Amino acid sequence: MANQEHLDILKQGRDVWNKWRKDHPEIRPDLSDVNLTQFNNANLSNTNLSDTNLSRTMLAFSDLSGANLQRADILEATLLRANFDGANLDSTCFSFSNLSEASFTNAIFINRVIINGANLSKADLSNCDLSGANFSDCNLSKANLSSANLTGTNLSRAILIETNMRNATLTGCSIFGISAWGVELEGATQSSLVITPANEPTITVDNLKVAQFIYLLLNNHEIRDVIDTITSKVVLILGRFTDERKKVLDTLRDELRRRNYLPVLFDFDKPANRDITETVSTLAHLARFIIVDLTDPSSAPHEVATIVPHCIVPVQPLLSLQPLIEYAMFQDLRRRHPWVLPTFRYHDTTDLLASLKEHIIEPVDQKAKELAQQ
Repeated sequence: MANQEHLDILKQGRDVWNKWRKDHPEIRPDLSDVNLTQFNNANLSNTNLSDTNLSRTMLAFSDLSGANLQRADILEATLLRANFDGANLDSTCFSFSNLSEASFTNAIFINRVIINGANLSKADLSNCDLSGANFSDCNLSKANLSSANLTGTNLSRAILIETNMRNATLTGCSIFGISAWGVELEGATQSSLVITPANEPTITVDNLKVAQFIYLLLNNHEIRDVIDTITSKVVLILGRFTDERKKVLDTLRDELRRRNYLPVLFDFDKPANRDITETVSTLAHLARFIIVDLTDPSSAPHEVATIVPHCIVPVQPLLSLQPLIEYAMFQDLRRRHPWVLPTFRYHDTTDLLASLKEHIIEPVDQKAKELAQQ
């Protein structure tokens, strides 16, 4: 509980309090378990609260700008929308406090400020020097950490959902167990991010968004099995499948499923753009082989021409007997890139189905094996 004498001094205002602190440096004030929003209209700006026990205090909407909070204990406190602009937070402990939507513009984090377990959702920590700080188990959802210095920061088990880390420095951070979804990292410096806990050999990566995946890949046999299955079973089907051509699509897809493949369809129902090209490229790199139907194309030829030079995956073009002429682009691709197979011409869906094993699956499987041996 708070010391009543200390509370009474605080009630007399900032100047009286600061003089008392100066005259009695040996006293550690106790302002715990109290609602401080009633004091001075929650204005504690430039107040000397260093070494003060503020555990479980209510400081919601308080103005603590310029306050000296060095080595203060603010455990399990409520600091919703509090203003810490320009405050001295050297070695302050905010463990398990609610700092949601708080502002820390130009706050001073000299040494290892401890904020583990705190709720910092929507807090503004932009441009702050947070190097060496402990943010383990913190909720940083939608927090603004743009241009912040997070060198050596402990972010273990932190929640980073839609967190703004644009232009932030993320070097040597501990990120074991983070939950990172929709993090904005444009312009951020990412290097030597530690993905293993303290009691395991150190493994580092240089990309926050792939850190969780890399750790799972290294430590989960089931994940590796899933990836092996995907890369050996996925078949990417590209084409323009209008209503009258759905039978071709359904026939091809059903037969591939029956043969234990995982068909992934990409129907070009609109003109190509950069996002579509990137998506198709990602799928192509996961695929065992690619089937592209050129009979009624929209932008599939363009996509394939963009992907083929950079993705060594067997490509099987299909073309019905109408039109009679194959795209010259594919003839050129075939000359340049041996993983593009000869175009298979078919009469109708019955012919396609009957020819699937001999003229499509077996040739692309053989080509995949040849490429794997190179």
